Amino acid sequence: VQLQASGGGLVQAGGSLRLSCAFSGFRSSVVTIGWFRQAPGKEREAVSCITTRTGETYYANSVLDRFTISKDNSKNTVYLQMNSLKPEDTAVYYCAGRLGSMRYDVRSYNYWGQGTQVTVSS
Repeated sequence: VQLQASGGGLVQAGGSLRLSCAFSGFRSSVVTIGWFRQAPGKEREAVSCITTRTGETYYANSVLDRFTISKDNSKNTVYLQMNSLKPEDTAVYYCAGRLGSMRYDVRSYNYWGQGTQVTVSS
């Protein structure tokens, strides 16, 4: 299993970024892909997750109405559109995958991609 995150960068507060997570190697159609983030000195936390077969989604309260997760099953890619970015969104963002239905706790995810840095300046 491989997951490749991309799309991070430096943006001013109020700006937007779109992250992409290309995944491969899952031997099941029931897969949940999650975006997690970790800021310096803080624990890794779930941002948003999506189940690829049903499209069920989860959002952390802190990103609700600002971030949108979506999927393109033909490309095995999950996107995270991040709008109205705030300095507190600054973190390394990771995409992760698990076999099975929706979960949003870090420990439920077995497969992790490398992180991509998102920095939001004030």
